[in-house]
Amino acid sequence: MKILVTGGAGFIGSNLVRYLVQQTDNQVLCLDKLTYAGNLQSLAEIAEDKRYAFTQIDIADAIAVRNAFQEYHPDVVMHLAAESHVDRSIDGPGEFIQTNVCGTFNLLQVALSYWTEIGKPESFRFLHVSTDEVYGSLGFDDSPFTETTPYDPHSPYSASKAASDHLARAWHDTYGLPVIVTNCSNNYGPYQFPEKLIPVVILKCLRRESVPVYGKGEHVRDWLYVGDHVTALHQVVSHGQVGATYNIGGSNERANIELVKHLCLLLDEMRPSKPEWGISSYKELITFVIDRPGHDLRYAIDSSRINQELGWSPSESFESGFRKTVRWYLNNQEWWEDILSGNYRLKRQETGTKGWIRNPNQWKGLS
Repeated sequence: MKILVTGGAGFIGSNLVRYLVQQTDNQVLCLDKLTYAGNLQSLAEIAEDKRYAFTQIDIADAIAVRNAFQEYHPDVVMHLAAESHVDRSIDGPGEFIQTNVCGTFNLLQVALSYWTEIGKPESFRFLHVSTDEVYGSLGFDDSPFTETTPYDPHSPYSASKAASDHLARAWHDTYGLPVIVTNCSNNYGPYQFPEKLIPVVILKCLRRESVPVYGKGEHVRDWLYVGDHVTALHQVVSHGQVGATYNIGGSNERANIELVKHLCLLLDEMRPSKPEWGISSYKELITFVIDRPGHDLRYAIDSSRINQELGWSPSESFESGFRKTVRWYLNNQEWWEDILSGNYRLKRQETGTKGWIRNPNQWKGLS
């Protein structure tokens, strides 16, 4: 298949694009606006692959998106482009509405027009990738979210994603566009931009800086290894039921403070502290800070539908997934140091991002 992936230079997107290129026979076009969180270095290992191409596009630019569809002729759209950091949504919600709501609307409109023009093939799919945060907050004793849990978003980020979910489903119900929606729990793993909890903890420890934890660290999240998530997405877009929603979770609920301490212990093992640092364990760097507004207490995902219908379940356990993640950040210091220093933006300019890095005519000669 020819797969168009939006947000393909981001954390989950880059893991998905690499998987599709390296583990399947598909051709992949990566679309990304290349905001601060888009990093082409995350795709460096497949940059020369003939089945991969990249173009810098803002999904809120309907004309640019339409041109990409017309030039590439995708069989499948996997829509991951989104502003996703809750803290940033509180400080600047406008960008979240523009990208997550207006951008998704543009993408749906272009996809619908394109799908109609090519004769509405039954094989076409539009996969809309979303989050469990749209469901709101759970109490400690509440049952996990299911696909029928009512929406109850509490932050500008989750509200914007809820809106985009409703748009995607409406374009299926009203126009027949073959849409599938997924809602996932908190992802972690390689290539995550160092503003999210996991890389923040790891990199703060490595730099021997205070490790901030909101409130008392009692907020609970279900953690999903990004490699498991991308295999689930591939399974859904290949075999999922059109019009359906699939929740994707890691079955790894942990309180934030428990997780942070676990990461510190893994670092104590893999990169032991030195006497001159003045600490015997990285746990001594943990500092509690004022909680953020509207901070949901608990998320938990019931993944029984995707397990029963598509045979998917996570392969990484809490221990194996986080061990792999810590090891990756230890072994890929240049990647995250380039981000912290801003050098990744300079490398982006050196690579070139305007237009097609690969000529779209190359696809015509591929079967």
